[in-house]
Amino acid sequence: MSEPSLRVLSVVSELYPWVKTGGLADVAGALPGALAAEGVAMRTLIPGYPAMLAALPATGVAVHDFASLFGAPARLLAAEVDGLGLFVLDAPHLYARAGSPYAGPDGQDFADNAQRFAALARVGEQIGGGLVAGFVPDVVHAHDWQAGLTPAYLRLASGRRPPSVMTVHNLAFQGQFPAGLLAALGLPPESYGIEGVEYYGAIGFLKAGLRYADRITTVSPSYAAEICTPAGGMGLDGLLQARRDVLHGILNGIDEAVWNPASDPHLPEPFSATRRAGRAVCKAALQARFGLDRDPDALVFGVVSRLTWQKGMDLLLQAVPALLGQGAQLAVLGAGEPALVGGFAAAAAATPGRVGTAIGYEEAIAHLVQGGADALLVPSRFEPCGLTQLCALRYGALPVVARSGGLADTVIDANAAALAQQVATGLQFAPNSLPALEQAIGRAAGLWRQPAQWQRIQRNAMRCDVGWRGPAGAYAALYRAMAAEAG
Repeated sequence: MSEPSLRVLSVVSELYPWVKTGGLADVAGALPGALAAEGVAMRTLIPGYPAMLAALPATGVAVHDFASLFGAPARLLAAEVDGLGLFVLDAPHLYARAGSPYAGPDGQDFADNAQRFAALARVGEQIGGGLVAGFVPDVVHAHDWQAGLTPAYLRLASGRRPPSVMTVHNLAFQGQFPAGLLAALGLPPESYGIEGVEYYGAIGFLKAGLRYADRITTVSPSYAAEICTPAGGMGLDGLLQARRDVLHGILNGIDEAVWNPASDPHLPEPFSATRRAGRAVCKAALQARFGLDRDPDALVFGVVSRLTWQKGMDLLLQAVPALLGQGAQLAVLGAGEPALVGGFAAAAAATPGRVGTAIGYEEAIAHLVQGGADALLVPSRFEPCGLTQLCALRYGALPVVARSGGLADTVIDANAAALAQQVATGLQFAPNSLPALEQAIGRAAGLWRQPAQWQRIQRNAMRCDVGWRGPAGAYAALYRAMAAEAG
């Protein structure tokens, strides 16, 4: 805190608790507060979705008027909400819509997503250039493809601009749009090439960010290594390998005020690492909520996930018979691919009292699953970091995870050596296959039948540091190095 305060602009498309489809929102909402302790003042630029505008207080002010921003007037609003410094881009023609941030109620992507998120990036670049008096950032931090053009606009702009860092939360989502939009998006002709924004004959928003940013980060060290390989690079491994000297893996954390079993308002009974008796009450409430048999001795596996191939939910669906064969129960919270949603619903109907589902996502139910389940299943085929296993550690729901990305970096497998040294915090399995997942479920069931061993692992898990202090320090050091290089 003795060092001079550094100013950072964060450019994001989601922000907890107002707009969330995944972990990006949680990270964007928690990181600014953690950085304040490191002497970094972060403000967040986000689109003016209806939920964001509704959250703004009357004290919010317009700090800039755009006569035309991709076809119509717009305003940039500034406010502080729940301790977060915000810039909200009020552009009704782009953001005043029902549905998710990216798609309408019918699930179809908005046809003008290129313009919607180019507008966000363009305003981010302009704030970087001094658009707002009193806040000229030393660094601009862009997140995922929706903000991917921000580093490109900064690098291609005339005049001095701050350096930028591009964070990849999930390389699978890349934001590709027709090449014919180049001029409409304000990108110069010379930017359309392999050393620019061109990506397999299209404009790649994420590719642009990875190409033009001064630094690249991902949300775990293992994922940073994986995306530099053909198997994990999703077609961008060549670029990432070439830029490996500026690529950093920084683990995510979770907001320990939001995820705190000792004070969680969503739990029927609080508990902590040293006083875990309240977990039994939470388990009974979880079983009641999911229609499971009330059996305190049954091993309850929980799931809080998108029901997709990436998350390995097809493997879990196939593993349900093996799970039930261990005498266990399963509580699934999530939404996603119709075939998987239907498959879990059918499993619940076929085995009442043993399998229960809550289709969709509700924050309160997610907290109940973490607080009441004995173990949490995360069989992802690839996982940049994962937040659900961090919450599980904090709440004592032992994570059973695939050995990939951030899952491998955050869970210590209960193998013989780890058990002997009393450092295990969960279970890992590899390869990502049905037999390996079934074996991991069997290992968990075997540990469950050894209460003293299970409780020791649970205590280890709940004492893990899963907060933002360490990651915030790493980001602050990165920002300072970038600012120093820029002079």
